[in-house]
Amino acid sequence: MIYFDHAATTRVLPEAAQAAMKTMTEDYGNPSSLYQLGVQAAKRMGEHREQVARALGCQGEEVYFTSGGTEGDNWAVALAVHLGRHKGRHIITTAIEHAAVLQPCKELERQGYEVTYLHPDASGRVRVEDLEAALRPDTVLVSMMLVNNETGALQPVAQAAQLLRRKQSAALLHTDAVQGFLKIPFTPKGLGVDLLTISGHKIGAMKGSGALYLRKGLRAVPLVRGGGQERGLRSGTEATPQIAALAAAASLGRERMEEHTAALTDLKAYALETFQRGVPGLAVVSPGDAPHICAISLPGYPSQVVVRWLSDRGFCVSSGSACHRGKASHVYAAMHLSKGVRDGVLRISFGPENTRQEVDQLAQALLEATRDLVPARG
Repeated sequence: MIYFDHAATTRVLPEAAQAAMKTMTEDYGNPSSLYQLGVQAAKRMGEHREQVARALGCQGEEVYFTSGGTEGDNWAVALAVHLGRHKGRHIITTAIEHAAVLQPCKELERQGYEVTYLHPDASGRVRVEDLEAALRPDTVLVSMMLVNNETGALQPVAQAAQLLRRKQSAALLHTDAVQGFLKIPFTPKGLGVDLLTISGHKIGAMKGSGALYLRKGLRAVPLVRGGGQERGLRSGTEATPQIAALAAAASLGRERMEEHTAALTDLKAYALETFQRGVPGLAVVSPGDAPHICAISLPGYPSQVVVRWLSDRGFCVSSGSACHRGKASHVYAAMHLSKGVRDGVLRISFGPENTRQEVDQLAQALLEATRDLVPARG
């Protein structure tokens, strides 16, 4: 199989797998236990937290381990509205967020909150001017993803933070940085955010791992109550193997980020040129600002059909977020693409192991798909 769906998930790095295995078979103590094996596990947890914090560019005390991006996003939204409960009931987010943000917002609407959804332009980017027009005195949360998971488009998070400061808004700013972490350079402080979400399985760690950055000084409330783990905010025995793998992957990603970013940027540019030159009728929906994601379309050829056709020939690509499970993408709908282009969108996302030869093979397969498949009518 030739894998071009790294935005969906990544292969676990050998170093991350080794870290998890060592934790499961040697350093397997419960970090809350008082005997030596438990004390050692707690020490390792502290080391892992500092590794993730260094990769993020923040303090260890600002990092809270989670089960992944969905939990982190849910927690951030819930925490922000709780902290702002005496200030207002208005939320601003974008129409192109991951479902892990959109669904909690929709639930809050059912509870009486008002949510403004900012729509992107044709490039897939939201405008700070639209955020400024939507901002109100009773806005308690602005949630804007850093890199869109279906287009690779970079969103103006830092500019949003500057706007909130200029307007002296009480709203907290959250960003889902799952697709940006270790792909583009940033720090939470540099972005100016209060809350930030990352996920382990997008960077070569295990599924079921992630972290939420909580700016120092926020008066957080517990997500899960119980034994008081994660400094009382997320109770439950820590998933130490997943955390060890996350720390290992984050450290390696930090070391290799410059090299990988340059390689991915070059490969994506080559791929877009090759696709456009070699596949008549192919449209570039988004070249992507992030180095690893782009969106193309074969207008007239339904993406789900093309994805299955490519799969039968050994290629892994997607028609959008894996979380859609075959349903129409809300991201491409929000971009107001024509029906033919929208129905034919394919997301191509690259990893460090991909090669130009594989790109050439995919381009040839796309060309053959347009010859073998019958285009849809209308």
